Amino acid sequence: MAILDRAIVRVLPAVPRTVVRRISDRYIAGTELQDACRVVKRLNEAGKMATIDVLGEEITRPDEARAIACEYEDVFRTIERQRLDSNVSVKLTGLGLKLGYEICRENLEIVVRRAAASGNFVRIDMEDSSCTDDTLRLYRELREAGHDNVGIVLQAYLRRTLDDIVALAPLRPNVRLCKGIYVEPEEIAYQGFEEVRENYVRALRGLVAAGCYVGMATHDDALIAAGRQLVSGPRRDRNSYEFQMLLGVREQLGNGLVRAGHRLRIYVPYGRHWYAYSMRRLQENPKIAGYIAGDTLGRLIPGRNGRS
Repeated sequence: MAILDRAIVRVLPAVPRTVVRRISDRYIAGTELQDACRVVKRLNEAGKMATIDVLGEEITRPDEARAIACEYEDVFRTIERQRLDSNVSVKLTGLGLKLGYEICRENLEIVVRRAAASGNFVRIDMEDSSCTDDTLRLYRELREAGHDNVGIVLQAYLRRTLDDIVALAPLRPNVRLCKGIYVEPEEIAYQGFEEVRENYVRALRGLVAAGCYVGMATHDDALIAAGRQLVSGPRRDRNSYEFQMLLGVREQLGNGLVRAGHRLRIYVPYGRHWYAYSMRRLQENPKIAGYIAGDTLGRLIPGRNGRS
């Protein structure tokens, strides 16, 4: 199916925006904060937590980065006012990382301080490998400055991740562990499906052994089963871990986790940069393009199931 996935990616630029929008509606809350809040309320009513992400990696000017930081201030005010069970996720490129380290740090501190003022939490997302060192550096600097309401993301397909866990362990970090989506060269990232799976489990074991709070971000049945086994011990507090999934992906699997008594958090992106976000995610990982195409076809044609 890899050939078909790549073929889907090649034709994506020719697909009308209205069609891309219809496909992405299931995976993106909308263009405005009120759209995200509507989705989060529905998730909360179903016993699920949320993470709101303001889309905006395409910024090219410092004022655009500052505007995103200010928008997060609106997000926190709204979360507090509407009593939503949600934290936020930030992408450092959206806060100006590619424009300058200090620009990004200043904007990130604005977001983290505003979150602390309302008793909330900020997850610093992990992007492609060109951002990894700076992302970890910023996380360390925030923690050393006394900001405890901030967490990090580690990607299991990177060969460096186990070493990063050891280096971060003294901080007892709050970590979201995912497989990783960006296309990276073989010398820095595992390429095989089973290789990535195996390293995910090794990383998860390392985080649990270090006493970290772990967000297990995956839709992979085998990894969810491994995660459930690792946190099933009598000494493992239910509030010391959570599962995490993307909006609109494998909802029945998520419902099953909630029914089993596990905490589940759903990633809820919104913003006017939805098109660039959708296109890049699909182009960066052809498997996702194939999955969404199959999933969409499955919803349009009765009796046909999409790939999952």
